[in-house]
Amino acid sequence: MQQQQAAGARSEASGHEVRPLVTAHTLTKRFDEFVAVDGVDFAIARGEAFGFLGPNGAGKTSTMRMIASVSPVTSGELRVFDMDPATQGPEIRARLGVVPQDDTLDTELTVNENLYIYGRYFGIGGRVLKERIEELLDFVQLKERRDSKVEPLSGGMKRRLTIARALINEPDLLILDEPTTGLDPQARHALWDRLYRLKQRGVTLIITTHYMDEAEQLCDRLVVMDQARIVAEGSPAALIARHSTREVVELRFAAGYQDNVVDRLEGLAKRIEELPDRVLLYTDNGDDAVSQIHERGVMPETIIVRRSSLEDVFLRLTGRRLID
Repeated sequence: MQQQQAAGARSEASGHEVRPLVTAHTLTKRFDEFVAVDGVDFAIARGEAFGFLGPNGAGKTSTMRMIASVSPVTSGELRVFDMDPATQGPEIRARLGVVPQDDTLDTELTVNENLYIYGRYFGIGGRVLKERIEELLDFVQLKERRDSKVEPLSGGMKRRLTIARALINEPDLLILDEPTTGLDPQARHALWDRLYRLKQRGVTLIITTHYMDEAEQLCDRLVVMDQARIVAEGSPAALIARHSTREVVELRFAAGYQDNVVDRLEGLAKRIEELPDRVLLYTDNGDDAVSQIHERGVMPETIIVRRSSLEDVFLRLTGRRLID
């Protein structure tokens, strides 16, 4: 990790333009007649935390697999470390760390043995591997569990061990597929802290997640994918400013009352969305909207005023339909 920081410092000190680590132009992936990724363009800078958001089947995983050089590109251009995955896949994979959605740890081995065996896959050995394992166990807060078998570890510990394993080769790029799925809030926040520290060290992160708060916390920039295409790109704050309002007012009504209320709310917000269980008012001043709601004699059972979130943007761009 220290080597990566030093390399980044040399690049900045030299004054040379730093090329993106990953670039894609009209990148396309087909499986027979099915188009999984349909001509997408993006660039990921060195040291950036870049997110792919989208509903199931949007093309996120297919895009990640092409970046990881384990799935061939159908058409378009993809460069990773300024190399072509079609001809330089092994060289690219040697510089990657991958955290899959499902843990693939050897549960019959200890924490230390899992890291040791993975390090040997990369040809690392001797004192170098021993020191690297020590550093990683300390980084993911598992030093006290080094001799524990993996099977009885908690879900959060297993995810931290999977991240440590992915870092054993000191990758230039770390790919994380749904890194905190299934974890409790405490474990999620502990993992966020480790990933934030990696970003501070200059490690480039590519993240897919269904947790919008996770994307807001971790990602410098992200793309939203829907039906195999990119429908929006930018920082979380920029996307919220572009596609939503400053605040959202959530109104819930007694059974049967909501059916006749939306017309009476007209003009109170920039956009009104009626859902089966509540009405959402998108406005830049939630308190003012609440005052006008009361002035019009509308009486919700509950009123919540909150700031707009990335989830509001995501649902507006991709819809609220369920996708299996």
